[in-house]
Amino acid sequence: MVDTTDRTGRPSATAYGNLALVTVGFTLTFWAWNLIAPLAGDYKDRLGLSSFEQSLLVAVPVLVGSLGRIPAGALTDRYGARLMFPLVSALTIVPVLLLIPARNSYGAMLAVGFLLGLGGTTFAIGVPLVNSWFPPAHRGFAIGVFGMGMGGVALSGYFTPRIAQRSSDLPFYVVAVALAAYALVAAALLRDRPDRPVPTASLVSRLGQAGRLRVTWELCALYAIGFGGIVAFGVYLPTYLKTWYGLSPTDAGTKAAGFALLTVVFRPIGGWLSDRVHPALVTAAALGFVALWAIVQAFDPALVPVGTLALLCMAAGLGTASGSVFALVAQVTPQPQVGSVTGIVGAAGGLGGFVPPLVMGAVYSAKDSYSIGFMLLSDLALAGCVYAYGRMRNIRPGGESRLSDTA
Repeated sequence: MVDTTDRTGRPSATAYGNLALVTVGFTLTFWAWNLIAPLAGDYKDRLGLSSFEQSLLVAVPVLVGSLGRIPAGALTDRYGARLMFPLVSALTIVPVLLLIPARNSYGAMLAVGFLLGLGGTTFAIGVPLVNSWFPPAHRGFAIGVFGMGMGGVALSGYFTPRIAQRSSDLPFYVVAVALAAYALVAAALLRDRPDRPVPTASLVSRLGQAGRLRVTWELCALYAIGFGGIVAFGVYLPTYLKTWYGLSPTDAGTKAAGFALLTVVFRPIGGWLSDRVHPALVTAAALGFVALWAIVQAFDPALVPVGTLALLCMAAGLGTASGSVFALVAQVTPQPQVGSVTGIVGAAGGLGGFVPPLVMGAVYSAKDSYSIGFMLLSDLALAGCVYAYGRMRNIRPGGESRLSDTA
């Protein structure tokens, strides 16, 4: 048995080193995953896209990255993050560079966006690694820190349009070089826990076992609201701010980056709280908070100060819920299945972010308003709040439940 703690019972230096490495990698791959969204306004003008076509363009990488987490998580259970993380980081360079020749064709952009989804799969690679290196008392916070890598969306929203002002191709070269450098460093320094359990069953069998757990699908629903809301805002908020409030692409990207940054800050807070209070209670409180402010934003307040306050409060609630839901995953999932369950739950979170941009674009095209979209968010968040409190708080640490865990 490998000791993952020091003499005081705290996580070892090796655990923290691996956590830092995968968090940096998660940040870079998420930046790559979100390269299209900050430039969507430019693509819309250049290619003459409708609101729905623009929404589809930014949503395709989200869909593919979400579904790709399922096999990525299962493959990580089998081969380890030491192989999978640098490999996926290196492969993501290909679609990043293909965005340059594809930018004048909508069909080509959709195809490259499909490939770009590869960058969104690294979440399911990092969680099993972090989960294996950190003891239960510190696991919620550690996974929350790793989840801060979704700040790559904020980095993309802020830096991508600014770099593009210097040269339209420069953002893609910058991200490609960063991914290449990271892949080399990760291949040299990243370490799997030596005694980690390696499943021998087939990928299909392992995914089937994870899919038969009732709690897997309950976690999917909650994460689809929490993280799905983050992804949806990440890819669509620049468009919303530009269309509804008349901001320039740069200003819209800056404010969207602020939203994403706040979700990053509150994700480890959600994990930290979940190490001290049952994560289901943290999730319920966070989603109830989101529901309240989504209703406020549905009434189309002025951007300053009420609209900004509402959006930032939703960011805080969604970030907290994302951290607390994965604290639940760490509690209730057997170690050999963490990757498989993470892949399925992570896919649900990403899929939760795929649908809202399409809905928002379609509703705006039909009604010239975004209010319906925010009311739908409030309804979903309130439903998640009630379910987390009423059902998920009955799940005890270690995977036991007062109710049946199988469907």
